[in-house]
Amino acid sequence: MTRHDPTTATDVQEPVPLMGCPYKADPYPLYERMREAGPVHPVLFPSGVQAWLVTGYDAAHAALGDDRLGKNHERGNARWRARASIMPEPQHAQLQVHLLHQDPPKHTRMRRLVTDAFTPRRVEQLRPMMEESAHRLVDALPATGPADLVDGFAAHFPFQVLAEAIGLPRELAVRFDRDWGKVVQPVGPTDPGRPLYEARLHGLQSYIAEVVAYRRAHGDDGLLSRLVAARDRGELSQEELDSMIFQLLVAGQEPVTNQITTALIALFRNPAQLSRLRDDPSLLPRAVEELLRHDSAFELTTWRFFDKDSDLHGTRIPAGDSVIVSLCAANRDPRRFPDPDTLDLDRTPNPHLAFGHGIHFCPGAAVARAELQTALGILLARLPGLHLAIADEEIEWIPAVLGRGTHHLPVGYDRRL
Repeated sequence: MTRHDPTTATDVQEPVPLMGCPYKADPYPLYERMREAGPVHPVLFPSGVQAWLVTGYDAAHAALGDDRLGKNHERGNARWRARASIMPEPQHAQLQVHLLHQDPPKHTRMRRLVTDAFTPRRVEQLRPMMEESAHRLVDALPATGPADLVDGFAAHFPFQVLAEAIGLPRELAVRFDRDWGKVVQPVGPTDPGRPLYEARLHGLQSYIAEVVAYRRAHGDDGLLSRLVAARDRGELSQEELDSMIFQLLVAGQEPVTNQITTALIALFRNPAQLSRLRDDPSLLPRAVEELLRHDSAFELTTWRFFDKDSDLHGTRIPAGDSVIVSLCAANRDPRRFPDPDTLDLDRTPNPHLAFGHGIHFCPGAAVARAELQTALGILLARLPGLHLAIADEEIEWIPAVLGRGTHHLPVGYDRRL
């Protein structure tokens, strides 16, 4: 990694590898070095893809709103496509034409169909259901620790909220296999895990087909029924419908699961802040914003591409090379956030980028915020003495390329209230 200088932006730099357990456990020292060296760096992903990583807050904010950068995979060049871990055909064409991979005007048309389901008014209507769900899951935890808060709480709470928010019937919701979400991390054709990957992919496709058939036969005013109706009116193709349901089911719950774990770990590492939040629940809205900034489950964005060779903050990016924005690096930029590595529940203003920015700002952000406020408030109130039950270095961070979270979260507590 070389120090950035616009006059020498054509200097050859070795790609920085973004992989390995030490990196996943704590990527922030690397991000700090990269920010100090400049806003854009060549990086290497485990798949072998070489990409360009944007790290500083101002550069990230600008890139997220840069209409020269498109999200459609068709923009990717041959070098990217040769190594990119994209879903195989025909499933890629059937399930990967959702909002995250669309550009205007198609993106504008498709996004308009989902925004009504996640308005602040709708979120407030969901809060009693969120609280009931969280209490029910806590009721099922052991009377005293230890317990795994992923298996016992975080893996289930977001999906229960999602099912209610989008109108997924209970008889289908209980049959959703969380492992289906792993299909967003494809494996190569010669990988020993390929048969299991393909089985999950086909299982999820069959499930989506059942959801569509059910909602076509039993329509209501929920989001899924509205999407099916839009397909039947010719406003969506079958592939767009299936892809949007795929995105809702996969992206609508796993990031919140992961954010619950990163938020709790941050609080465990800052016990005085944990105690303060437990004693004063009115701090929850502001605390959630700081926890989102401090360690976001959306570590990196998905691919973006220029359709022609372009300048990005003094670095020449070839057409079709992938550009990734590090939301976590942006959220720890000291030029925007004083003392950025400190968890400060009083931080205001807090213009973090945990949900992105621009036309691809997460449409479910309001629901996610309410889920985090509810989950943290109820866990802290009902599990006095809540603490991490393993050494910090024993935390098992997920190896996902774009996200942060943990497979398990072993905790102890005095009793269950």
